Amino acid sequence: MTVSYGFHATMTARPGKGDELVDFLLASPSLANDDCVVFLIGRSAADSDVVHVTEGWTTEEAHHSFFATEEAQALVAQLQPLIAGEPAYLDEVPVGGKAAI
Repeated sequence: MTVSYGFHATMTARPGKGDELVDFLLASPSLANDDCVVFLIGRSAADSDVVHVTEGWTTEEAHHSFFATEEAQALVAQLQPLIAGEPAYLDEVPVGGKAAI
């Protein structure tokens, strides 16, 4: 599958909630969505409460369609108590690379 749309999100968990935030994200239904072909969770080496999400989608429309669902909106609402402040989002157009975990 080809990735034509992606984004990065950086979230800061409430103090001591970094593990819970990571576990929540790793249980995301994005992992089961065929249009989401990259879904990586990482943590800051300096601050374990800072969590990074990298997603790659087949199309921008597929991404927006998924996040418009009631299921995705409910997940976003459940995420809010785990994070402090507003996440930072950066969209991108992937041009190549590699990932192996």
